[in-house]
Amino acid sequence: MKMGKPKTSDTVVIAIDGPAASGKSTVARALAGRLGYRFLNSGDLYRAMTWACLQCKIDCHDIGAVASAAGQTQIEVGCDGSEYFPLIDSEDPRAHLRKEQVNANVSPVSAVPAVRYVVSAAIRAHATGRQTVIEGRDIGSAVFAETPYKFYIDAPAHVRQRRRRNQGQTEEIARRDLIDSTRETDPLTVAPGATVIDSSALDVTGVVAAMLAKLKEQGLSSAVYACSNG
Repeated sequence: MKMGKPKTSDTVVIAIDGPAASGKSTVARALAGRLGYRFLNSGDLYRAMTWACLQCKIDCHDIGAVASAAGQTQIEVGCDGSEYFPLIDSEDPRAHLRKEQVNANVSPVSAVPAVRYVVSAAIRAHATGRQTVIEGRDIGSAVFAETPYKFYIDAPAHVRQRRRRNQGQTEEIARRDLIDSTRETDPLTVAPGATVIDSSALDVTGVVAAMLAKLKEQGLSSAVYACSNG
């Protein structure tokens, strides 16, 4: 486990946003592999903060208590192979991030402005000087609004609900969409300039191909190389 690839003078962020179960994590990881970039799931940082609150027996619906916990918790980004992951007070919480209690509480924790501030700051600090594909819900609209490389992966709610069921999860997609799109700080939205891709009728290869074509059109050298080499 390392703290990440050495920084360079070049920062390249490809932002991939979208609602729950749109397939953005899968395509972001695949795109990073094609480009030779590292992959970061920003949602895992929010899940890590949720886990930290649960460990401290904090009511995740108590905005004040969650905000206080965020201010006292050290969240960093570690590196494992080709992927980045969260560290909470130097502890690796990945084994706990998909547990039902975290699933049930990540939405209210993620909506707390203090949590979003802390997580966004950690992502920005880590991505500076690196080449990263970052997926989430506000990466292109708020965290890296300046990046020219933005995508929004979407699919109808019933398709996304079916995907969650197939993953063995009980998350209610309509409820999650409502929370994400109406929160006060950095709500889920299509970022200005983002390329919208409907993943419902495309497999991972198809979505990645569409993204690579757009990035090549934008002149991203790694995309030009990836497209030229199949």
